[in-house]
Amino acid sequence: MKALEMFNSMRKEVGFKHTLSTYRSVIEKLGYYGKFEAMEEVLVDMRENVGNHMLEGVYVGAMKNYGRKGKVQEAVNVFERMDFYDCEPTVFSYNAIMSVLVDSGYFDQAHKVYMRMRDRGITPDVYSFTIRMKSFCKTSRPHAALRLLNNMSSQGCEMNVVAYCTVVGGFYEENFKAEGYELFGKMLASGVSLCLSTFNKLLRVLCKKGDVKECEKLLDKVIKRGVLPNLFTYNLFIQGLCQRGELDGAVRMVGCLIEQGPKPDVITYNNLIYGLCKNSKFQEAEVYLGKMVNEGLEPDSYTYNTLIAGYCKGGMVQLAERIVGDAVFNGFVPDQFTYRSLIDGLCHEGETNRALALFNEALGKGIKPNVILYNTLIKGLSNQGMILEAAQLANEMSEKGLIPEVQTFNILVNGLCKMGCVSDADGLVKVMISKGYFPDIFTFNILIHGYSTQLKMENALEILDVMLDNGVDPDVYTYNSLLNGLCKTSKFEDVMETYKTMVEKGCAPNLFTFNILLESLCRYRKLDEALGLLEEMKNKSVNPDAVTFGTLIDGFCKNGDLDGAYTLFRKMEEAYKVSSSTPTYNIIIHAFTEKLNVTMAEKLFQEMVDRCLGPDGYTYRLMVDGFCKTGNVNLGYKFLLEMMENGFIPSLTTLGRVINCLCVEDRVYEAAGIIHRMVQKGLVPEAVNTICDVDKKEVAAPKLVLEDLLKKSCITYYAYELLFDGLRDKRLRKKKGFTVVAI
Repeated sequence: MKALEMFNSMRKEVGFKHTLSTYRSVIEKLGYYGKFEAMEEVLVDMRENVGNHMLEGVYVGAMKNYGRKGKVQEAVNVFERMDFYDCEPTVFSYNAIMSVLVDSGYFDQAHKVYMRMRDRGITPDVYSFTIRMKSFCKTSRPHAALRLLNNMSSQGCEMNVVAYCTVVGGFYEENFKAEGYELFGKMLASGVSLCLSTFNKLLRVLCKKGDVKECEKLLDKVIKRGVLPNLFTYNLFIQGLCQRGELDGAVRMVGCLIEQGPKPDVITYNNLIYGLCKNSKFQEAEVYLGKMVNEGLEPDSYTYNTLIAGYCKGGMVQLAERIVGDAVFNGFVPDQFTYRSLIDGLCHEGETNRALALFNEALGKGIKPNVILYNTLIKGLSNQGMILEAAQLANEMSEKGLIPEVQTFNILVNGLCKMGCVSDADGLVKVMISKGYFPDIFTFNILIHGYSTQLKMENALEILDVMLDNGVDPDVYTYNSLLNGLCKTSKFEDVMETYKTMVEKGCAPNLFTFNILLESLCRYRKLDEALGLLEEMKNKSVNPDAVTFGTLIDGFCKNGDLDGAYTLFRKMEEAYKVSSSTPTYNIIIHAFTEKLNVTMAEKLFQEMVDRCLGPDGYTYRLMVDGFCKTGNVNLGYKFLLEMMENGFIPSLTTLGRVINCLCVEDRVYEAAGIIHRMVQKGLVPEAVNTICDVDKKEVAAPKLVLEDLLKKSCITYYAYELLFDGLRDKRLRKKKGFTVVAI
């Protein structure tokens, strides 16, 4: 703006007249820095003082600058006004506007501009064709781009490295690796002069996808041609390695650069620090921050903010605050991103008061709050149940001249629904609509999920009608919420009818959808339909999981078809390649123990252990109960001890069952041993904890446990009488090796 001031003052000098060169210089700078109003004023002045036929280059520059800032319509306006101001556009102008349109995703409009150029008799050049190829590649048509590339020579254009690399990049974007690699080799064989900057752009495509191996293959070809990579090339590789999670490779490459050169720059370290933080290696990232400083490089805001955000997301806000302190000492000024990370981290740790204080501190330091910063704090407060405070903050946004987004309301609506206040959330949505904010699909989904969770399906279906009436198409999440609620409240016919509507509306079901449907069908014992649904999943390319088969196996078990359940259990891995899990084994073991087939249950239990699938507390309970019911007290007792040794706490019912069985066989001291283990594990009534004297507690605890078991009907009176005497018999207890354990 100082330069513009000088430019304007020079016009007042007697005898001085601006030339095309001075106009062009100031227009380019104004456009580059986004000062478009001032730029347009200078353009008007230029047209009055310079011949319009000379101004095409200036207009091309203006179009490019508008395009760079995303102002596509303004760029088009410059192009369309050229004829009006007697500056006939040539191929350069057409290329400029086509490039802006393609980069902004307006592919059809770019094609129309190209056809207009041809209609006016303007011959396309190599850049025109390259822009067209770029358009084809961006619309997933690299083969069409290749045909155009091969036809360039017949159009009088010589293929260059930019044209080739555009198409090669298009193939790689669409994962046509073989075609991309072949075309790259053809380009090198054709003798096209390779430009490193163009090659780096191609590498960027691959590195963003994390395909470092393909990058290495291309680089190997390039080095053999005598073209050496520069620091930008290595930075892309480091970025690609981090993207792929190959952090050891990225660290090694940075180490090589430090030792052999070219010396790493700030971007090199930033890429590595970002990769390390993304993989929760925050302390290692901090080490590289130190190395960076030792190398004489000055960390920028991206460096500090990446590390601060990493620590905050990792739940280490104190370490993030230490980094902020060190950074401020080194001249870093915390920005909106810094405060956003810290506020988010504090809210996750439940430190909402500190988060609010930090927010106010940011305002006091002149940080202009934006909607994202407010939303971060509003979300944090909502997640902690502080809805009123969050709502007040949303009102404050409007007072400060910031317009809340639909997302702001969604955060509040979601917070209310999580607290179970779905009707209040519904009321907030009505307020939202009255203020001119129309709910999006996320708003509706939150409400439908909230009502469905509370099983208020009439309200949920009303919200669905509102969605449809306002042209918002439900997605799979919408229907899954509805189906889940209907599964628990309605007959399977209603569930299947809703599923049918979902499919008719063009909404593809996912695994969660089918698992809900299977649950509904199995509940009503519609097992043939359930198996048919399994086949439908296959036709729709939805792979079943352990939950799918667990639901089906449980359905067969509850229907009394144990053979069918076991067949399906085996078929699960053999035919469908779905690995069994502990819950799946529990279902089938439960079915066999219910039928008192403990031999089969024990076989399945051992199979679990052999496959390194750890039995849980429920598995042990099933085995203990099964053996006790069939009179095999030894195995029931063995499994109970194993259960407790593995850290699982049996229920009082299970403990009582084993104690009863042992007492029936007059194995009093083993039964008494269980009582003492209960004391040791802290499975005692509250009365024990009220005894302060340690010696008294040692004596009283087993007796109080015994009385509690009788009171809760977990043991018989016969067992109680035997154990009452057994617990008192210190001599025999000592002989059997039992000791009273202090608690």
